[in-house]
Amino acid sequence: MLLPRWWELGDPCAWTGQGRGTRRMSPATTGTFLLTVYTIFCKVHSDRNVYPSAGVLFVHVLEREYFKGEFPPYPKPGEISNDPITFNTNLMGYPDRPGWLRYIQRTPYSDGVLYGSPTAENVGKPTIIEITAYNRRTFETARHNLIINIMSAEDFPLPYQAEFFIKNMNVEEMLASEVLGDFLGAVKNVWQPERLNAINITSALDRGGRVPLPINDLKEGVYVMVGADVPFSSCLREVENPQNQLRCSQEMEPVITCDKKFRTQFYIDWCKISLVDKTKQVSTYQEVIRGEGILPDGGEYKPPSDSLKSRDYYTDFLITLAVPSAVALVLFLILAYIMCCRREGVEKRNMQTPDIQLVHHSAIQKSTKELRDMSKNREIAWPLSTLPVFHPVTGEIIPPLHTDSYDSTNMPLMQTQQNLPHQTQIPQQQTTGDFRLTTFQRFEVNGIPEERKLTEAMNL
Repeated sequence: MLLPRWWELGDPCAWTGQGRGTRRMSPATTGTFLLTVYTIFCKVHSDRNVYPSAGVLFVHVLEREYFKGEFPPYPKPGEISNDPITFNTNLMGYPDRPGWLRYIQRTPYSDGVLYGSPTAENVGKPTIIEITAYNRRTFETARHNLIINIMSAEDFPLPYQAEFFIKNMNVEEMLASEVLGDFLGAVKNVWQPERLNAINITSALDRGGRVPLPINDLKEGVYVMVGADVPFSSCLREVENPQNQLRCSQEMEPVITCDKKFRTQFYIDWCKISLVDKTKQVSTYQEVIRGEGILPDGGEYKPPSDSLKSRDYYTDFLITLAVPSAVALVLFLILAYIMCCRREGVEKRNMQTPDIQLVHHSAIQKSTKELRDMSKNREIAWPLSTLPVFHPVTGEIIPPLHTDSYDSTNMPLMQTQQNLPHQTQIPQQQTTGDFRLTTFQRFEVNGIPEERKLTEAMNL
């Protein structure tokens, strides 16, 4: 942003009536100068310091109104701006927050809240949280730092701790100072301690709870842990009664006499209450006895130096490729010898096969070849396998039925008995001395000629 030049604002020495003249700034020039100075101070990177105590609930609200003046155009005094603003928080130098610190913001139009319970390990160490605000309308950003200086508590931790589950509250509602104060007041009336602190607040969703349906104004639920310096009251101890434990196992409401003191504002699930007495807890720390399976302490890790000698991997590369290639080549040669050099051959197979089987196989191959040839050209001569070879009576070789130039298209579909080929008339003598003529026709069944009597031509 360009700032006004000093000669446009007037001589600074003249503002006090001293120096080179008595010239005064006009009201318009004074307003411009003040607005510019205000803008400069608003843009200055500012840090905030907070001092929470270890073991005590820490709540810090990220107010949208505080960050609205960081985004141009800068609002004038009295002007209302309602831009959507979201926040991103992380530990400086890290992508996320510390483990004990949580953040929640429901909508871009609501304030964000940082909350958690600081641990004793971080006492005396400043924790710097980077807060980045995003204006979702103008896409401008602003960054502030929150410095958390964790202080040690006087009597940390408190010896008696109780955790309540409140069903009708969300975590951001419970973090409000008024609501949390009302709850601590109700607990104090029941417990009557001298010192009572809120230790931690956890959403039910962080404990494995389910998101409620958006009906009947259902809430997620929140766990609130409080600590005190006096033992638990008899009212809080009623949950441990066998009758109430039985009712809880049957998913029924236990009978608690002091529930009416919370019921006006808080619905507590008494079956989920947890009472912890730190004074009766026995330390579970055991000294580690080094023996078999436990390595001795080797001190700090010392990484290798940068001055390492280079290593040649060419030999390793050749071995990695040569050994599998040689094994594959040997297997290939063995397989080639078995497949090509150890074959018995057709001649040896024929010698070991009976002649009748070879003849049968040859006839099948010949018939198959003829049928394939016929399928290619249907006007060729009839196959030899369908022609007679020997005369059924005389035994002479019969010439082919048709020559190669015979036109099979003019052959009648059915032939009469007079022109049927391959007929034989055999005269037979009867008992009276006369003869009758019997006609036989040759048939072939599976390539074997057969004579069958058809008709008797003469009746004596």
